[in-house]
Amino acid sequence: MIPIRDANPSSQTPIVNYLVIVVCVMVFLYELALGRQVERLVFAYGLVPARYTRGDIAAHFSLAEQVFPFLSYMFLHGGWLHLIGNLWSLFIFGDNIESELGHFRYALFYVASGVAAGLIQLLTSPGATIPTIGASGAIAGVMGAYFILFPRARILTFVPIIFFFTLMEIPAYVFLGFWFLLQFFSGTFSLLGHSREVAGVAWWAHIGGFVGGIALLKLFKPQSRLPRLRRYR
Repeated sequence: MIPIRDANPSSQTPIVNYLVIVVCVMVFLYELALGRQVERLVFAYGLVPARYTRGDIAAHFSLAEQVFPFLSYMFLHGGWLHLIGNLWSLFIFGDNIESELGHFRYALFYVASGVAAGLIQLLTSPGATIPTIGASGAIAGVMGAYFILFPRARILTFVPIIFFFTLMEIPAYVFLGFWFLLQFFSGTFSLLGHSREVAGVAWWAHIGGFVGGIALLKLFKPQSRLPRLRRYR
């Protein structure tokens, strides 16, 4: 299922959301400009779990070099489809969360969700030498917050049905719930060794980001604006 748009206009200009999109695009263009040298950039600033779990590798990096990838990995992408898919989801879901949290809190929430996603990926793949890159973990946190705050918002979705394709309006809790279950089962199979062929997909970063976004929502949402459950209008 591919989201097209949500019928849930935001109440203010999502400045931080736009800024994140611009930065991700600029970083990706820089990656393209590097050509074959981009691999060095990805290994230096992507999140490589083995750098933290293997002492012989960790010894080659300073504390700052070990901490910074938890931020920088969110702005690197592996291709146009990776970039566009992530930023399109952020464009659809991020504006409403930024309106709810405010610009500054949203920026912190986004980064914290990405860090949570990175930590879960590190814990579930401790010996991996393949860099984890992409904004999907942080965006999953945004989607988790959307799942809680706007469960009944309508998401116009491109849905494949056998050999046919159609557009359907789906409640956010159905769309996001299905997305989360897909990540969970795919991540579980990857741990069991049944999906090594898709090892390049950071399923557990997605799961960690989504759950982290839900958990972080109470911390970052102003208490005066935190209803028991916001109703979509």
